[in-house]
Amino acid sequence: MEHLQVPRKGLIGPWGHKYPHQGMPGPAIGFLQEALRWWDYWLKDEPNGIMDEPMLRAWQQDSLPPDNSYDDRPGRWIGERQWPTNNVQERGYALLPYQLVAEPESQPALNDTDEYASMGLQSPLSVGLEAGKWCSYTATPDLPGDQREEDGGSLIFSTPSLTSPLCIFGMPTLELEVSSNKPQAMLAVRLSDVAPDGKSTRVSYGLLNLSRDGDAHPEPLEPNRHYRVKVLLNGIAQQFPAGHQLRVSISTSYWPLAWLPPEPAQVDIHLKNCKLTLPVREPQTNDADLSPFDEPQSAPPLATTLLAPSEHNWLLHRDLATKASTLEVINNQGRFRINDIGTEIHRSAREYYRTVDDDFTSARGETITESCFKRGDWHTEVYTRTTLSCTVDNFIVHAQLDAYENEYRVFSKTGKVSFLEITYRFYYLYFYHQASPQTLCHPLSMLNGWRIWRNASRGC
Repeated sequence: MEHLQVPRKGLIGPWGHKYPHQGMPGPAIGFLQEALRWWDYWLKDEPNGIMDEPMLRAWQQDSLPPDNSYDDRPGRWIGERQWPTNNVQERGYALLPYQLVAEPESQPALNDTDEYASMGLQSPLSVGLEAGKWCSYTATPDLPGDQREEDGGSLIFSTPSLTSPLCIFGMPTLELEVSSNKPQAMLAVRLSDVAPDGKSTRVSYGLLNLSRDGDAHPEPLEPNRHYRVKVLLNGIAQQFPAGHQLRVSISTSYWPLAWLPPEPAQVDIHLKNCKLTLPVREPQTNDADLSPFDEPQSAPPLATTLLAPSEHNWLLHRDLATKASTLEVINNQGRFRINDIGTEIHRSAREYYRTVDDDFTSARGETITESCFKRGDWHTEVYTRTTLSCTVDNFIVHAQLDAYENEYRVFSKTGKVSFLEITYRFYYLYFYHQASPQTLCHPLSMLNGWRIWRNASRGC
């Protein structure tokens, strides 16, 4: 929106990876009618007023207790006629030991001799197990839950209780001065809404690979050298109520949302030059004048008969004897028959993410999928299993695919690749977990990238 120089519209709702007329969490809107208005204006020259409305509309969420799934997100629509907008003003907060202090409030300045001028951090690998999906598919429960357990392995900085509501719209940023005792390290930063009873709801987050500056090649950190970095958090429109606190939580792991560094690293946060910047937007009277969206409309759903129920769940297994932690993600879409043509379909996927104690090389991601189609006298099944593991130096992918027709296996393929073996041909994926200065890649994306490369190498 900011850099485009053409007619444009932005629409941001509270939905997961769904069309807005099917939006979950709600409220869903009449997106098909809205899209039709756009195309009628630009393809048919119909003067329907769509370009007279705000350039950007977003759903500003109200505060809710933490939960791994929501049916609806209370809030209200806000609108801006241009982006960036003068209605959003930056507000800074200094970081003091365990505190966020709004500037320019008078506080004693830190100097290098203060006891808490620097705060060291080396998070357990369990931080991130309750982070939820990188992109929610509303295959609940795939949203982040209460942040208090994750905060136990993080450095936290909180404001006093708010005396009045605070609304933000945009991308919060956290500027830090850091040093590390190892050449590779990462930071995960979470912004949370803390209720008076202590429950903590994640509002936004950002990731930073400290060994990557811009889009250049990764450069190892010089141990104990001070670096100035900026962590950009995901864009959000949120209201924090009076009586609540804002909290910034910083960790050095966020598994499995981000792949781990190759070895444990302590990161020191030097507070004197650290600052949180929030995009504050005061309530605008013209928000109340926004035209309401139509009610959702869509074609009738496909007529089906349910043959086996679906199952969606996230299970966390902790073995206290071996100190292994495994996150199991179940996405079983059940079995159903399409009534008009009699085709039976079953699709299922399971994901496993495992670490052992504080062994960074024990990180392992695995996906197992089933796809089955059946009608009349034919029956096909495809099974895949893909694992991603690592050593200190390499990523290692194992992949297996088996295809069956009428219970006979007609195709089978297995493969193993170490990224170091194909550094040049596979360069983009070797550093895929450092795909941008702000993010590290989800393990499943790396597995999908491997599949893409394998197909491309065969000319598919």
